Amino acid sequence: MPILRLAYATQFLLALIAVFVLWSEVGGQGHLDIMPWYLKLVLGGGAAFATVKATAAAVSNERSWNGQTLRWIGVLLLLLLGCGLVTYYYHLYGEEDEEDEDQSVTSSLALPDSSAEFYLPRVTLILNARTGLTCIRSICDSRFRLGAGRTPAGRPYGGRTADAGRGGAG
Repeated sequence: MPILRLAYATQFLLALIAVFVLWSEVGGQGHLDIMPWYLKLVLGGGAAFATVKATAAAVSNERSWNGQTLRWIGVLLLLLLGCGLVTYYYHLYGEEDEEDEDQSVTSSLALPDSSAEFYLPRVTLILNARTGLTCIRSICDSRFRLGAGRTPAGRPYGGRTADAGRGGAG
């Protein structure tokens, strides 16, 4: 009999975890969080206890579906119905955190100054047909220009030519 007691204790702990996971998934974790602890203790612990007692009643008699088993399953269903009703009550009348509603996130997009320039790298892919090697070369001479014809460093626009990467004068 000691092994059976250990099995029932293990079943109670697993049923307790299962009841609260089911309750939070079906009823919502937010409703479960604002509920007082004693309601969760009585309803969740009672449902786990009823599960163990239904199992014990099924094991103790010759037929597994007997009067005691059905009675404990009825108690379990009533406790689960109580979980649902309490959750519905806290859904309708529970306190909401007013801090969460007042918080808002705003973002703004600032366009760059009209004299700003953006340097976009030009990537050159070189494939050597003789050796089969591939080389990627990045040349920062392609610019998207929004403003005047000078670079941020004060140099005239076009410091490197487009042919600089291909062996041209630069």
